[in-house]
Amino acid sequence: MGDRRNIFFYHHLDKEMLERVGDLHSMAEQYRLTIVKDHRQANIIASIGDDGTFLQAVRKTGFRDDVLYGGITIKDSLSMYCDFKINESSKMIEAVSNEQLKVRRYPFIEVMVDGQGTFPCLNEFSIRSSIIKTLEFDVFINDLHFETFRGDGLIVATPTGSTAYNKSVNGAVVDPLISCMQISEVASINNNKYRTLGSPFVIGGERTLTLKIISAEGNEHPTMGLDNEALSIQHVDKIQIKLSDKKIKTLKLKDNSFWEKVKRTFL
Repeated sequence: MGDRRNIFFYHHLDKEMLERVGDLHSMAEQYRLTIVKDHRQANIIASIGDDGTFLQAVRKTGFRDDVLYGGITIKDSLSMYCDFKINESSKMIEAVSNEQLKVRRYPFIEVMVDGQGTFPCLNEFSIRSSIIKTLEFDVFINDLHFETFRGDGLIVATPTGSTAYNKSVNGAVVDPLISCMQISEVASINNNKYRTLGSPFVIGGERTLTLKIISAEGNEHPTMGLDNEALSIQHVDKIQIKLSDKKIKTLKLKDNSFWEKVKRTFL
């Protein structure tokens, strides 16, 4: 870990934030870390803000698996992705500079939409109708036609994303040590004509989930979310989702495991 000396700070550029970040810059230089302005030159990427800022930092820097990510919160309490408070950020700087590092690896998913590129997600991919009507699509697990869904939408979550949007629709909280994806329904229709599983389900990391949009008015213009960003693609026909072969690395502190974070956040 001794070669981790270049640090990039990701944060909003408003005046208040720039003032708060100034002390971090001085502290990093005091511990002989090099602050870089281009994230491509960094081997440590620290987000400053909240969990949403951390998700943006990972996304804007390309889901790199060759760097160490860390989250610094500007709020009074820690969160799922932020292990440090801004007024206690010296703990992170000291851990990095003294090589007292333990690495936590988080899986993420890759979403392919009609061959128009691959879009990674650390928390979840969501798909909903863009108009006031239900969305319809066929759901495949690998080559098996599993169900035909009709309802407000679906959420496909990673294990770490299981505590976010997925949990709000009664999805299960999943240990990140399990390589899998969780699929949760949003207001599905179940009657004599339409039938879905009606509960969240989990599939292994080696499987591919495919959603084939059923042609109907408004159906081909779904609203798709990648973590906390919208994906602007129209006339959607097929979406394929799988777990990435890569994982992002984050700084792991003593007594701050995933389940300790879950307990601190929800219990």
